[in-house]
Amino acid sequence: MANTLTNLIPDAYVALDVVSRELTGFLSSVTRDATADRVAEGQTVRSFIAPKNSAAGDITPSMLAATSAPQADQIIGNSAITIQKQRFAPFSWSGEEEYAVDQGPGFLNIRQAQIAQAIRTLVNEMEAQVYDVAALEISRSTGTAASTPFSSTIEPVANLKKILDDNGAPLTNRSLILDTFEGAELRKLTTLTNVNQAGDSATLRDGELLNLFGFSVKESAQVSSIADSGITGTKINKGAGYVAGDTALDIDGGSGTISAGDIVTIGSHDYGVAAATASLLTLNAPGLQETVADNATVTVIADTVRLLGFSQDAICLATRLPEAPRDGDLAIGREVVTDPRTGISLELVKWPGYDMNTYHVRVSYGVSVISPEHVSAILS
Repeated sequence: MANTLTNLIPDAYVALDVVSRELTGFLSSVTRDATADRVAEGQTVRSFIAPKNSAAGDITPSMLAATSAPQADQIIGNSAITIQKQRFAPFSWSGEEEYAVDQGPGFLNIRQAQIAQAIRTLVNEMEAQVYDVAALEISRSTGTAASTPFSSTIEPVANLKKILDDNGAPLTNRSLILDTFEGAELRKLTTLTNVNQAGDSATLRDGELLNLFGFSVKESAQVSSIADSGITGTKINKGAGYVAGDTALDIDGGSGTISAGDIVTIGSHDYGVAAATASLLTLNAPGLQETVADNATVTVIADTVRLLGFSQDAICLATRLPEAPRDGDLAIGREVVTDPRTGISLELVKWPGYDMNTYHVRVSYGVSVISPEHVSAILS
């Protein structure tokens, strides 16, 4: 029977208040999937997606139920959630090393900081994974690449709200995640720091970013620039053109193949690309917002930082503890540690060796965008 590591838990929680921590706005804003505890690495659990109902019809009084079109049959879609990664952060101590440091700073003090640093590393990895996945699956965007959207106004947030409203995203539990640069720019605006305008002194006195237009505004240290495919010369290739709502577009004439995750400008709107070949461009839902004629230009937007706005239902983070063999393994102790900042639970494991022990902090996780139409971005 394995020993427990109860004596280590106070070490971990004390250290979490001391060790530097980066901002993790995404992890507190997405949906957590509790069904992931039954999914092995590489396996998939599917979340259902109800389709748009386009079968509305006129009511005609009759003694019999209508059997002609429109029919009530629907194809229920789904989105896959996969445990993509099993990660651990290790550190080791020999008996001689423990004895040596006990004559100075103390073994327990150092070990507690090591546990906290391991949690920090894994939490940052999960935060970055959420951004890396979600930033490539946006529905549409607003703003200009390589710009500073909050240099003088909060107008980009209003435009972001319009996109999600038009896409039918839920009005509640919306978040806007900024990088720390744009967070600083937002804090400079007198709209937020003048108490008579903001109605609150939280931004001025405490640096807290207040809710804006229904978005809970947070920051993340893992927001980064997304590279574009650099493709030029692409045009729509359909004589009859396309109408609002279309997502699969015939194209031709490009200098190469547009990449999934690119943002393209078609007409007066910017769209996220779900997939592409040399002849077919597939947009994320809800697709085109206007009629597009044959030979219309498809312009790939240059490298850009994407400040994501989304409703909580749109992005799912599945986390669980790694599974040990039923018959046991060499570990002499396992304990669950929950990060108080993010609420994510990780496993602390002690592995014995010859005159030394190795400790692992471990977690399994995966990220999926369930509803791309409920994710949008402000470009910067």
